[in-house]
Amino acid sequence: MSFPKGFLWGGATSAAQIEGAYNRDGKGLSTADMMTLAESGNPREITGKIESDKFYPTHFAIDHYDRYEEDIALFAEMGFKGYRLSFAWTRIFPNGDDEVPNEKGLAFYDKVIDLCLSYGIEPLVTIQHFDTPMGLEKYGFWKSRKVVDLFVKYSEVLLRHFNGRVRYWLTFNEINNMSTMPWNAGGISINASEKDKMVAAYHQLVASAKVVKLAHEIDPNNQVGMMYNGHFSYPNSPDPEDIQGNEEFQQKMLFYADVQCRGVYPNFKLKELERQNIVLPTQEGDAEILKEGTVDYISFSYYLTHVCGKKTKGIIKGLNGLETGYTNPYIKRTQWGWGIDPKGLRYALNFLYNRYQLPLIIVENGLGAEDKIEEDGTIQDDYRIDYIKQHLIEMKKAIDLDGVPVMGYTAWGPIDLVAASTGQLRKRYGFIYVDLNDFGQGTGNRIRKKSFDWYKEVISSNGENLSI
Repeated sequence: MSFPKGFLWGGATSAAQIEGAYNRDGKGLSTADMMTLAESGNPREITGKIESDKFYPTHFAIDHYDRYEEDIALFAEMGFKGYRLSFAWTRIFPNGDDEVPNEKGLAFYDKVIDLCLSYGIEPLVTIQHFDTPMGLEKYGFWKSRKVVDLFVKYSEVLLRHFNGRVRYWLTFNEINNMSTMPWNAGGISINASEKDKMVAAYHQLVASAKVVKLAHEIDPNNQVGMMYNGHFSYPNSPDPEDIQGNEEFQQKMLFYADVQCRGVYPNFKLKELERQNIVLPTQEGDAEILKEGTVDYISFSYYLTHVCGKKTKGIIKGLNGLETGYTNPYIKRTQWGWGIDPKGLRYALNFLYNRYQLPLIIVENGLGAEDKIEEDGTIQDDYRIDYIKQHLIEMKKAIDLDGVPVMGYTAWGPIDLVAASTGQLRKRYGFIYVDLNDFGQGTGNRIRKKSFDWYKEVISSNGENLSI
């Protein structure tokens, strides 16, 4: 059997990680613009203002703002059926709470969306992807109920302006990152209390539900999904304490999906909040909003799996947002220490479908690696081809053998971009090489890697031809 007809093969990016032009044409500052480049193994620094002696990778990124036509033409050359992108909130509402939208921001995304459609590429738009407006700091960012209304206002502008051109939407990128990377998720300090994170998470869940309901009212053809940061884990051993430790870890991550897919907070989360003396800022009608605003499908990122057990206490900031106290001796690791577990993708697809019975789409999966330009000008990234090939094989098993309804696959970073975790460009994901270093120095030229032609063949054969 082949992949389903109409399968959305493509790639995924975010505005902050590719566009640059951080202060042009009326764009305001976002939380992403305040994050420096991670150097010498240190984490990215978050500054309260732009400091002249620090380097902020998103300010130039890969200059997609000026080169979008070239980049999208390359996506079309690969045969993309779908392209997951995000709109920058601060291009539309520079401060987040402006009275009227910035027409220049809308005009830019008009050009991007219309160009995609001209190539037959279906846009899948993330409404907020790690870039909360800094103008909302005065409210406390997502700790404030005010921001719920502002997000819904922003979303309504998008839903009406792009109605008929964009059918697939995602409300928040990796919403469960509020527990692991709260600044990225919504402008919440990495040192924030659990109460602050859970209040902010509640507001995002209410905002998402409101937008889902609104999208369906504006156009019944709109399909709105959630986006889960794919933290999937195995118990460290058959020890009942390891089994319980793994279960508790998964619950801390999955309650976000439970609310977005089922419309209610699960009992285990309510009990946990009760033990922590955290009272959610509920308002009259919220329960109905959550129930009426459940998503149409689940999208998720998949890069790695974890091992958890009795030593996994809470969620600790670390590599990829957390550390669990265990490593998996049966899998290889990337240059950046991320586990490589293709078989885990089949497990993840079955896990999510069995839990929610909703269609799935993998909107991020890829290998960050340092690529080398050979003397003949080529980039022989066979390691990337093998990584994605092995994941596609397991995805196909989930479809053919297990009957999981998978809508599509959009590889993360079809073009080299700024890595969210480190701000580096040398942590390259793309099928397209961008001639820039970590500090944005270089020609910016786009070069097709070996994986470019390989992925082109994968798409043209609808996943039948995976050979190198």
